[in-house]
Amino acid sequence: MIFFRPLLVLLGLLAMPLFAQPATRVVTLAPNLAEMVYAAGAGDALVGVVAYSDYPEQVKTLPGVGDAFRIDFERLSALKPDLVLGWGGGNPVHLLDRVRELGFRVEVLTPRTLDDVAEHLERIGEWTGHGGQAEVAAAEYRRQLAGLRQRYTGVEKITVFYQVSAQPLYTITNRQFTGQIIELCGGQNVFGSLNELAPVVSPEAVVAADPRVILTGNEQAKDVIALWSRWPAMQVIGKSGVMGVDARLTARASPRLMEGARQVCDALDRARSEEHAR
Repeated sequence: MIFFRPLLVLLGLLAMPLFAQPATRVVTLAPNLAEMVYAAGAGDALVGVVAYSDYPEQVKTLPGVGDAFRIDFERLSALKPDLVLGWGGGNPVHLLDRVRELGFRVEVLTPRTLDDVAEHLERIGEWTGHGGQAEVAAAEYRRQLAGLRQRYTGVEKITVFYQVSAQPLYTITNRQFTGQIIELCGGQNVFGSLNELAPVVSPEAVVAADPRVILTGNEQAKDVIALWSRWPAMQVIGKSGVMGVDARLTARASPRLMEGARQVCDALDRARSEEHAR
């Protein structure tokens, strides 16, 4: 039996999947995944991205293969990736299955909580041979997240409505990262407990919730102020309670969530300061 052990070990090594080698040609199927590859130290391996991938700056020059929901398989094949990173819960399952059928290695990341970002950085580092750099990035992300949790534990709660768009009136729940950031910063998302990621709500429901703060994307803050000025009895009106944040920083599962978190926390801190000054 001892005689055959080396042979068994050799056969086991030969049977290992080919993708045990670090990936050197990576295509990402969501904008946040391109950010994650760079954050993990594997930016040089990224050879293709999808629409709206715009960070860091180098990503804008890379070939596109479609968007998160439709892929040009000829373009994808031409790039000859040895790793395709998919977005679980975002990319359609049939699309990911088709990429696998073409013979490409697909790894799917499904971020659901703020903590998942660090773990996914480490996975990307392992898959691309950049484990050390990825671990450093993950540790820094965890450090920032822990710092915010400590700072805002026990802080005075403040009610918040996040407006994604006006027609229809979309908001977000705590299943989405922006909602989790609001809660992290000591906010109470007035629609946080609904089941959908981004439900449609009525103006009357928002008026009834009477949030102290309305957050929205920077580019539409003025329009949001004009919309809610139609309900002057709301406590947010006339108190600088409508504030803009960079929606890309609060919605994409990448280390930049911590930048978005600081923007949201600062906005809620300003609202608290105003309350105390009255």
